[in-house]
Amino acid sequence: MNAKTLKQGAMVLAMVCGAALPIAAQAQAQEGPWMVRIRALHLDSRNKDTTGLDLSINNRWIPEVDVSYFFTPNIATELVLTYPQKQDLRAGGDHIGSLKHLPPTLLLQYHLTNFGDFKPYVGAGVNFTRISDVHFSPAVKAALHPGLDNSSVGAAAQIGFDYKIAPNVYFNFDVKKVELRTDVKSGTTKVGELKIDPWLIGVGIGYRF
Repeated sequence: MNAKTLKQGAMVLAMVCGAALPIAAQAQAQEGPWMVRIRALHLDSRNKDTTGLDLSINNRWIPEVDVSYFFTPNIATELVLTYPQKQDLRAGGDHIGSLKHLPPTLLLQYHLTNFGDFKPYVGAGVNFTRISDVHFSPAVKAALHPGLDNSSVGAAAQIGFDYKIAPNVYFNFDVKKVELRTDVKSGTTKVGELKIDPWLIGVGIGYRF
């Protein structure tokens, strides 16, 4: 093999390597369709009611886990989960009982992908909240025989962003508005509606795979 052949072979090898490098880099940069986030979420309730009792629940921090699936780079669906959360129930600031709520939310999202590592998104969907373990103080129970509906279905909206901080790892900030309402009863008679309708403000970490 002469020097000319070696030179030509080296040139071809360099061209092949040069063409392969961007492909390899792109393959390494590709991420799978699944994303899991863990968030600390602040529940900030609006607390309006039509009973005249000035009913409310307390604001608090809760844990949240969500699982997202990307159908395309721009379109994804997100399922938001937590475990049943206990809340104080008040009337005019006075503690009158407690309840637990389990509020899974399903959202369809649109992600913007032309800002590099900064990836904002908006979403809309539906919330289903299961209300359980409703307890009232003995005096309230004896006087009013109160009760709450055990479920709520309402709209949900969302805006947030993911910011890539390492391969496959993202910092997340997210704000949701959820329609969460329940009928208030005295015995079997509806006496009004409690509109919790919280803002949910979360920060967390996500992993894309």
